[in-house]
Amino acid sequence: VPGDISSAAYFIAAGLLTPGSEILLKNVGINPTRDGMLRVCKAMGADITLLNASTEGEPTADLLIRTSSLHGTTVEGEIIPTLIDEIPIIAVLAATANGTTVIRNAEELKVKESNRLDIMVNELTAMGVSLEGTDDGMIIEGGKPFHGAQIDSRLDHRIAMSFAIASLAAETPTEILRAGCVDISYPTFYQDLARLQA
Repeated sequence: VPGDISSAAYFIAAGLLTPGSEILLKNVGINPTRDGMLRVCKAMGADITLLNASTEGEPTADLLIRTSSLHGTTVEGEIIPTLIDEIPIIAVLAATANGTTVIRNAEELKVKESNRLDIMVNELTAMGVSLEGTDDGMIIEGGKPFHGAQIDSRLDHRIAMSFAIASLAAETPTEILRAGCVDISYPTFYQDLARLQA
């Protein structure tokens, strides 16, 4: 069974924003209906190489991710359904990227496990990121240093995982409240992240 790109997204982001990183994620599903995360990362200047690509059955590839100097982009329209679950982690990448990132047409995130748009705006603001929410997305002014904060996951696994990755780029420690909610989709997430940092 191919690796879920929604889960891989957090490690893709970790590799891109952590200095001196090189991460190989094996056998990740890259179905065109779900690969929007990769397309947005490429548009931001990410160094991601697809290795051992296969189209037998479900399309898959190994992903080689290296630290990258990212820049802002616009995420909107037909790509949104291919990455709707990844928008919180894309917002984290945008906070570290130079320039402005605009996310539009993502109003579906208001009715997920939580209102992910509002939470990302509130909690990234708490970390000192310059951004504003819109009716269907957000505008993020990235590339400036930001700090850690106490983050409430609201029991939303994607919020908790996104801020675990944001903490890697923050200048001071971050505390995630109700962090155990990641167990719903990825019980070993924190252990795998810690292993990468070892």
